[in-house]
Amino acid sequence: MKNNETLFPLRGVVQHYAWGGYEYIPELIRQKNPDQEPFAELWMGVHDRGPAVLTDGGEEILLKDWLAAHPDALGASRAKFGDQLPFLFKVLDVREMLSIQSHPTKEQAVQGFEAENKAGIPLSAPHRNFKDDNHKPEVMVALTDFWLLHGFKPEAEILATLESEPAFAALQPILKDSGIYGLYKTIMEWPQQQINEVLQPLQSRLSRAHLTDKEYPDFWAKRAFEQYGGEGSDYDRGIFSIYLFNLVHISPGAGIFQGAGIPHAYLEGVNVELMANSDNVFRGGLTVKHVDVPMLLSHLKFDAVTPEVLEGEALNSFEAAYKTPAADFQLNRVYFPERGKYKPEPPKTAEIVLVTEGTVVSGNDGQVFAQGEAFFIPAGTSYELDVEEHTTLFKALVPVSS
Repeated sequence: MKNNETLFPLRGVVQHYAWGGYEYIPELIRQKNPDQEPFAELWMGVHDRGPAVLTDGGEEILLKDWLAAHPDALGASRAKFGDQLPFLFKVLDVREMLSIQSHPTKEQAVQGFEAENKAGIPLSAPHRNFKDDNHKPEVMVALTDFWLLHGFKPEAEILATLESEPAFAALQPILKDSGIYGLYKTIMEWPQQQINEVLQPLQSRLSRAHLTDKEYPDFWAKRAFEQYGGEGSDYDRGIFSIYLFNLVHISPGAGIFQGAGIPHAYLEGVNVELMANSDNVFRGGLTVKHVDVPMLLSHLKFDAVTPEVLEGEALNSFEAAYKTPAADFQLNRVYFPERGKYKPEPPKTAEIVLVTEGTVVSGNDGQVFAQGEAFFIPAGTSYELDVEEHTTLFKALVPVSS
């Protein structure tokens, strides 16, 4: 670590998953995309499938290797998380809807990981549920209008939805007799033929409808039918969940937290996302990947959820924190409508900062960080930024009580 550099440029890794958009991330990082390749995610962290690269004194090194040589840079988070960066920072551009997912608690992850290891299931096996022993809470903040599914609706709302759709007539008595859990379990355990028989009338109706209002489940169900096979093919049972879960619209600058056991699915939009370092996912449909129904049912929360949209808690006139119950991470947003100086207290933990619009100049060494560029700040660094007008930064850190 060179003494004359206190802010370290950080280059993230792009993931080209098929569901990603073609424009937002290339424009953000100022990279041309003439072949219209999907740019789904930009990762900034130490994950083995996308390790970020840090520049120290003109030399490039993997962030995880740099931290191994400079563990003090992690600061106060070492007391709880050891010599590991406990979070993964991302930008996501969701063009096609993602699978319905849920994640385990830390305790469930430890037990499940150990059990699958003892059973001899390879980490790379497609039917493996626990890839590691960590939980995977997530917080996201929208950069564009963002749409997602988040938790079960109240039972009365679900019943009203079922009563309004003739194709779902057979589901009404199941909900009345067995509640949300019984209804969901029935749907997830139905043979494919029964799924097809119930969904076919819905698919037929939606295929003829001209739908433009994203506030209604029909819009997303029609898109799901198109994305996961149209008439004549097997239907994805995850389409039922579009009508059972809360459909949430997040405006730019607002966010939402996904805790353990909450089923969710990203439908469309661009966000920044911060999560614990884990790959543990239980899928519940809208996917061609493995769906372990018994495991899913044993880890989901079936209580009705009222989505809590996070507006950010103001720390001062230009910085807000999207606080969550997660001890692994905190996401802050810094916005300067006009030119100014940003001089926070030296951080207690390591931080990763991403410029999503505008430009900042380090008062320490004159380094310039423009839109799409990120930098790493070791714990204890005293720094000041000269900020251009209309500049937005997102800052990933570990919350530490005073």
